[in-house]
Amino acid sequence: MRPEITANGDSPNETEWDAYVEAHPGATGYHLFAWRRVIERVFGHQTVYLAARDEQKRIRGVLPMVFLSSRLFGRFLVSLPFVNYGGLLTDDAHFREALLERAIEQAKKLGAHHIELRHQDMSDLCWPQKQHKVSMRLELPGEFDVLWKKFPAKLRSQIRRAEREGMDFRLGGEDLINDFYAVFSRNMRDIGTPVYGPEFFAEILRAFPANSRIGVVYLNKDPVAAGFLYGFRQVLEIPWASSDRRYNRLAPNMLLYRSVLEYACREGFRVFDFGRSTPDGGTYRFKEQWGARPVQLSWHYWLSNGGPLPDLSPSNEKFRLAISLWQRLPLMLSRCFGPTIVRYIP
Repeated sequence: MRPEITANGDSPNETEWDAYVEAHPGATGYHLFAWRRVIERVFGHQTVYLAARDEQKRIRGVLPMVFLSSRLFGRFLVSLPFVNYGGLLTDDAHFREALLERAIEQAKKLGAHHIELRHQDMSDLCWPQKQHKVSMRLELPGEFDVLWKKFPAKLRSQIRRAEREGMDFRLGGEDLINDFYAVFSRNMRDIGTPVYGPEFFAEILRAFPANSRIGVVYLNKDPVAAGFLYGFRQVLEIPWASSDRRYNRLAPNMLLYRSVLEYACREGFRVFDFGRSTPDGGTYRFKEQWGARPVQLSWHYWLSNGGPLPDLSPSNEKFRLAISLWQRLPLMLSRCFGPTIVRYIP
């Protein structure tokens, strides 16, 4: 029998959806239903949340998607934008194919040029794919001291350098948003990338009070490095992290990651996810020195009219001039105009 696919107004309630996600071994924290509210409230984007049901009306697969539409970047569906993971979550190929078919119908209805699904592992999906990114992950021991002894001597020396400067680390929630954002927005301007508004991070903290934290490193009460943490099951991820490059010689970033890893061990997480990187790039090598190992990511695409796979990444040559100009903006202007632009960049 053909699976029943529900969407949008007919989609399951949050409790039903999340019960399926929590029970699925391949789920990520970004499959949870509350991300729909975060994205709708902060960015105002239309969302398309599909669920596949069997004859007994039980959910057997889900596919959360967000519709982005702008003159500059085009019209497309993504699962999920702004974060590292998403994509299909199903019990078997039967329900997977039904969800993909409905996703294409929704894309055509919305006039989308393509669909992008961000998978950790979906090797048998026949859609065109990119494997340009990896997730850098570190297996965690039960005690931080065990991990500390595995760090290279140079890494431990850099961490101690930050400690000798009198830096300290604080962990919190909404009380640290301003300090986190001061560091994060400056760094994003410096690398030429429009920045999210602080309300994005505040909304995540409110939607996931038990799963999200902010960590900040201070020097003389000034924030100099900061990271946003998001945990799901036994994995703690740091999807957004930055340091103030004016203090790079003092290694505040090293103290940030050391402190976050200690917190992860203390709280019982078994894996630390440093986030996605380009193989052999600068951030890849930074994460590798902590002992992280790459896990291949596969981003799958449906294209309405064929052609090359879309590329909205900063490495795209056509964005080079825009990046260079953005790096020269006064910080206040980048914070003002960044959220308007980045809401359309997945």
